[in-house]
Amino acid sequence: MAAMMPTAANGRETGAWEVLRARARAATAGLPAVPEPGPGVCASCRGPARHGFARCFHCGLHTESAPGLLADVVAPVACAPKGSSLATDLWVYKSERTGSREAGAALLAMLLVFLHDQAPGVWRSAATAPTCVCVVPSGRGRPGPHPLQALAQGCLGLPWAALVARPGGDPWARALDPGRFRAPRPLTGAAVLLLDDTWTSGGTAQSAAVALKRAGARWVAVVVLGRHLPGPRGRPPAREAKK
Repeated sequence: MAAMMPTAANGRETGAWEVLRARARAATAGLPAVPEPGPGVCASCRGPARHGFARCFHCGLHTESAPGLLADVVAPVACAPKGSSLATDLWVYKSERTGSREAGAALLAMLLVFLHDQAPGVWRSAATAPTCVCVVPSGRGRPGPHPLQALAQGCLGLPWAALVARPGGDPWARALDPGRFRAPRPLTGAAVLLLDDTWTSGGTAQSAAVALKRAGARWVAVVVLGRHLPGPRGRPPAREAKK
């Protein structure tokens, strides 16, 4: 799939993509690059992992808790260290505060450029491509569509699938909860592009992936705008899963 943008009649891209790329570069200027999996990097979420461990503490727990039901791919668009401008944008865009529209425009540019320029390589590596798109629900009772869906609606050439939070759950919970969400309709055989704005522990996104797999999805790829990183003094949890 590709983000939908106009092209010139002769098939060449218009300047719209260059404008979006410039905006995406500005939004991520000065941030650390998303690392490739390897020593010290979690093979699942690209976050920090202790030496000798393939996964970080949280992803290790998720793998043990929901084998075969987690996302097949987690693709962070950018790293969002605590206190960075991107971390601020990821918080402000969902609010009514001054600057929310500008933050949303920057995040949308990041998402569209990633889906257009980098995601096709992810799909080729997986030998599949998304057939529908879904957003991780917030679970906090916000009326209307999720702000990320409101941003991207109409910009992606895929039908939208729905997930809803089950009643009675803790809206602030971050741990993996296989029963937290449900899909109102079957998704038999679907390959789902699952969008999220921020990955901290990954519990909410992976809870959504579990719901999609249980609804029949054969493949789930999480694309997350900002992979949260702790500040300079942040330390990973003492326990990590050695896999």
